Amino acid sequence: MIRKATLLSVLIAALLTPSVVTTASTAAAAPVTAQQAKLTIESITPDVPRRLTDEIKVSGKVTNAGTTPMGPLVIRLWPSKQPFTDRAGMEAYLAGGPVVEYAMLSSTITIPSVAAGASAPFDLVTTPAALALSRFGVYPLSVEVLNNWQQVAKVRTSLTYAPPTVPPTPKVKLAFALPIIDQPHRSDDSIFIDETLRTSLLGNGRLADLLRIAKSQPKNVTWFVDPALLDDVKAMTWPYTVHPKSGEKTSRPADASAGQWLDSLRTALAGQKVVATPYADPDVTALAHQGLDQATAKAVSIGGSKARSLLKQDVSTTIAWPVSGKVDDDALDLLTVSGVSTVLLNADSLPPNPPVTFTPDAAATIDSVSGPVTALLADPGLSRTLELEQGVAGSTTLQKQRFVAETALIAGEPGAPPSRSLVVAPARRWNPNPTHVSNLLKTAAGLPWLTGVPLDSIKPGKAATPRSGLVYTDDDRKAELGKKYLDAVRRVARKAELTSSITTERRPSDFDSAVLRLASSAWRTKTGTGSREIKQVDQAVEADLGLVTITGGASLAGDEGQIPISVKNERDQRISLTVEVTSDDRGVLEIVGDGKPQRLVIGAKQSGTIQVTMRSKASGDSTVTVRLGTLDGKTYDSPQKLTIRTTGYTGIALVIIGAALSVMLAAVVMRILRRRSQRRLAKTAKVRENERV
Repeated sequence: MIRKATLLSVLIAALLTPSVVTTASTAAAAPVTAQQAKLTIESITPDVPRRLTDEIKVSGKVTNAGTTPMGPLVIRLWPSKQPFTDRAGMEAYLAGGPVVEYAMLSSTITIPSVAAGASAPFDLVTTPAALALSRFGVYPLSVEVLNNWQQVAKVRTSLTYAPPTVPPTPKVKLAFALPIIDQPHRSDDSIFIDETLRTSLLGNGRLADLLRIAKSQPKNVTWFVDPALLDDVKAMTWPYTVHPKSGEKTSRPADASAGQWLDSLRTALAGQKVVATPYADPDVTALAHQGLDQATAKAVSIGGSKARSLLKQDVSTTIAWPVSGKVDDDALDLLTVSGVSTVLLNADSLPPNPPVTFTPDAAATIDSVSGPVTALLADPGLSRTLELEQGVAGSTTLQKQRFVAETALIAGEPGAPPSRSLVVAPARRWNPNPTHVSNLLKTAAGLPWLTGVPLDSIKPGKAATPRSGLVYTDDDRKAELGKKYLDAVRRVARKAELTSSITTERRPSDFDSAVLRLASSAWRTKTGTGSREIKQVDQAVEADLGLVTITGGASLAGDEGQIPISVKNERDQRISLTVEVTSDDRGVLEIVGDGKPQRLVIGAKQSGTIQVTMRSKASGDSTVTVRLGTLDGKTYDSPQKLTIRTTGYTGIALVIIGAALSVMLAAVVMRILRRRSQRRLAKTAKVRENERV
């Protein structure tokens, strides 16, 4: 009897005492035994119980991932009597920390056996009354699985209880910022560097999923759209060329799916708040640190123009979202002088000073070279709930529970200002689950302590929490595009500027967009791809520069004369440039005049010529250097040498002519003398004859 009583006590204790084996990651299943049990929480309903009698259902499944049957399995629900006092406490609990006080078991079921590789569903049902919930708050909640009274799996989560008699007031304002941003897929405007864009637009591709979220027309969402992505998709609606890393250039026909995606996105975003990122989402901090200041303003301008054209609606360019939500004073100044008045940052970029015990308002004011700027600070914890945790079973449910709990804890924080706002913004190149995101947005709209607002309606209040200066660490600096990479971009950009600076219309360069794609923040972790893109753009720029060529080379007959220097324009635009000619050996050949560059205007597909006066000092071959330049004094392409042959024919000709004239003069004189002599002889002979007669 004593042994039986002892055994019964042990079993009761095991049944009523939660195991101390917990997970080390947020809401993830605990390490399991060799039997490899996997616990998945598929749903917890309702999101927020409001009355003591509301039925709470926790549904899920247990999977036997091992090779032998398991059972009997006991699945039980462990609540806590004490709610979390703050967000840090919940974070510690979900990471495996202790619980202050567990309540009695409120629900348990037994599954006799689960075969190897099979799953068994379960429903645990309880009520707030059974869980001993008495007041508004977020309570610890765990589900564990026992196999022969040994724990084989456990999941920690939370449950938020909000009785209608005690609503938290005032409501916290909440805004979502969702990105539609990708990496560039073209080098110059006509060449795609890969074919991944097409696959992303189809089926369960990332961009297809983003379109599904946009189609659900979520309220109070501000969309951040990269115009370079829209531009790439538009380029696929015509025949295009792909030049991958390995392989030859391949022609592709126009892609109907690209046009469908763009049309659908245009329809989905109609009437919604849309912000255009600077074109290609450039690494603004890196541009500021490496002296490429003009690129930011150009990206903002081109981005706004492209987005308005392709979406056919008005978009904002006054809100900037720097890569990683990080910015320093130099980059902030670049943005503000480009027309930006608001920046979206991570909350840790502008921490409270001194620290506070509550979640501060999302809006703050910071100083820039252009004056005060509004900073909107995204909450890191809330932002992570929009993205599923890789490898965590039931992550959709657990992340939604986390979002509900986090916002409830924020709403109930003691000592907080009466009016606050929150901003939620996932990683800019996130890979969303459209079902999860849509459900989370709908859940947020129904929470009694939140009120949804547009992002641009959040402004700093008079009683804003004091903040430190911008935090930008050495690690943040190391993550930027490096000097070597951007030096290569700078070289291409300088050459690309020349292609537009000689056009008479002085229009923007055809390579502006291509150069901005080279400076995309996407290449921070893909510098190899970025470098390959630099090479392709450089080749395209060189080919364009080569459409303007120098022709010439002639003989200088005499000591001085004019030599034509011709320039051929094979471009489709009228150009205006300067031509400067200098002698490489002034002891042989001299350029007559002041030697200043001569302006030359050439029509499209035509040639132009200037006449250069040269003076020969000796016979033979000599070279001159011909330089083409822009009207603002920059050198266009590399100088070219032309050979000039000097013959001295004019001097020799004068000698010959002089000698010939002398001979002719002598002959004339001799002829005159001979005729005079003949007339004298004839006259003498006539006189003698008359005398004889």
